[in-house]
Amino acid sequence: MTTPFELEKKQNISLLRMDDEAHSLSLRWLEHVSRLKYSYNFTWLGRPIIQFPQDIIALQELIWQIKPDLIIETGIAHGGSLILSASMLELLGGTGQVLGIDIDIREHNRVEIEAHPMSKRITMIQGSSTDPDVAQKIYTFAKDRKRILVVLDSMHTHEHVSKELELYSPLVSSGSYLVVFDTIIEDLPDDFFPDRPWRKGNNPKTAVWEFLKKNDRFVIDKDLENKLLITVAPNGYLRCIKD
Repeated sequence: MTTPFELEKKQNISLLRMDDEAHSLSLRWLEHVSRLKYSYNFTWLGRPIIQFPQDIIALQELIWQIKPDLIIETGIAHGGSLILSASMLELLGGTGQVLGIDIDIREHNRVEIEAHPMSKRITMIQGSSTDPDVAQKIYTFAKDRKRILVVLDSMHTHEHVSKELELYSPLVSSGSYLVVFDTIIEDLPDDFFPDRPWRKGNNPKTAVWEFLKKNDRFVIDKDLENKLLITVAPNGYLRCIKD
């Protein structure tokens, strides 16, 4: 049964969806503060989590809603996102695990992650997420897991994300999500990342668009996107609607 509060929330999100000025202002603000490394300012249970607070809240909501047996994350950095996922699974109880993959797990980060109270729910694999041997290890780890959530946040080129989508979308269970971060690159000025290989026309959002043309298991959760307004993952919250 839908409560009056839930109905009011749906109405609010509908109004936000139609508010072009709110979307424009949000993008301008996000672009401005990104130049100041705003997302580097936050931690989760003591570990740096390089995300905007809105996306952190979105992940929290999804994990609580889905109650996954396994959360797979490509891209580890300082480990804050792994700790976030593990702490949510700890609150949910059960045996849920987090599997993090990174091509270069810095030793000082590995030490801090493994020393964290939430490390009991975390396993890390060093290697490229698109390497067939790494993919095989991930599939072996995921065997017999019924509810899997996948978060992609490693290399942000079209080619790399397309390969990740191809490799790991089959693991996502119906009702769960495939989250693709940094799709915002497509909406930022072309010279925003002068020292990086990604840019307009070559980024996670273009990979998502191509992926959705040939895969009918996923749809963009526009309600979640419109609720957040400020997010680095526009068109990146993909809900799985089919087994």
